[in-house]
Amino acid sequence: MLASKLPKVGTTIFTRMSQLAAETGALNLSQGFPDFDSPAPLREAVARHIAAGHNQYAPMSGLPALRQQVAAKVLALYGRAADADSEVTIVPGATEAIFCAVQALIHPGDEAIVLDPCYDSYEPSVELAGGRCVHVPLALPDFAVDWQRLADAITPRTRLIFINSPHNPSGALLSRADLDRLAALIRDRDIHLISDEVYEHLVFDGVQHASVLAHDELYQRAFVVSSFGKTYHVTGWKTGYVVAPPALTAELRKIHQYVTFCGVTPLQCALADFMVEHPEHITQLPGFYQAKRDLFCDLLVGSRFRFTRAAGTYFQLVDYSAIRPDLDDVAMAEWLTREHGVAAIPVSVFYQDAPQDLRLVRFCFAKREDTLRQAAEKLCAV
Repeated sequence: MLASKLPKVGTTIFTRMSQLAAETGALNLSQGFPDFDSPAPLREAVARHIAAGHNQYAPMSGLPALRQQVAAKVLALYGRAADADSEVTIVPGATEAIFCAVQALIHPGDEAIVLDPCYDSYEPSVELAGGRCVHVPLALPDFAVDWQRLADAITPRTRLIFINSPHNPSGALLSRADLDRLAALIRDRDIHLISDEVYEHLVFDGVQHASVLAHDELYQRAFVVSSFGKTYHVTGWKTGYVVAPPALTAELRKIHQYVTFCGVTPLQCALADFMVEHPEHITQLPGFYQAKRDLFCDLLVGSRFRFTRAAGTYFQLVDYSAIRPDLDDVAMAEWLTREHGVAAIPVSVFYQDAPQDLRLVRFCFAKREDTLRQAAEKLCAV
């Protein structure tokens, strides 16, 4: 019999809840994808490049024009003069980027620290590399880093710390002061970072994203991962990028070339064109999603759910303690889907050991206005 390398891993909650939403006809506010289309010029560019015959392998590190556009964006936003050839890699999705970075860093017996709740691909990537994840819970209710617990979790085997800002599932943000404190904590240690910044442009209320790319000390030991899918409303394109110092980039590419080798060529061509022709898209994105957050939250004010508006991402957490405190969050998500026609994600699935009294579910507000209004009407009736 085959001995599983991931015996604890089953079908993800995202697949299960989306399937349940489809089976019941519920509005799907569970999985994180828009129900509206990407910009027309971007879609038209893909068709144009396919018709022009740009359908063969792209370079392993990514189309030069797209890497150059990423480097230009990084310089403009974060002041980092990243070299497009030696520090920028285009990959088929941020999840692949994280996997390759982990394989480059983690050897058997090494430890990686994750801050719970965290995205579900981190730990399997570490386990497949022969490492072990050490889970440090973020402090509730605001999902802040507990610096003492993080310091206590570091051992001589620690090789990697994952950070994620804006944070999925909570929407919480790391500040520049947080990055400074992290730098001081690992300054004299052989520890690297994976900074998951896929929601870098979804930061609200006038706050600026604190990127590792803008932190000289941390960048020297970091893989910074981002996502064209999140930024351009094309999650199905599974296209992202990694920015890292040359030595780290070289190790990442050693792995990447044997996992997927390269990303999809016409998609890279189209993204490069769109970034040149529509630089305003990125600057307009925070306002675009903040309007959706505010609409959804304003409509929920009259409900029995309690919440604090998300500071970033396109996810909104709500506390249902006043409605069904008898249900854990997995049961609550299923109950909302089956009985009230709105699918959500339970927050406990992002933890190794969730707090027993956790009564939070996550809704995705990357939806059309009519979808959000229909969902809010159903939720206000709960």
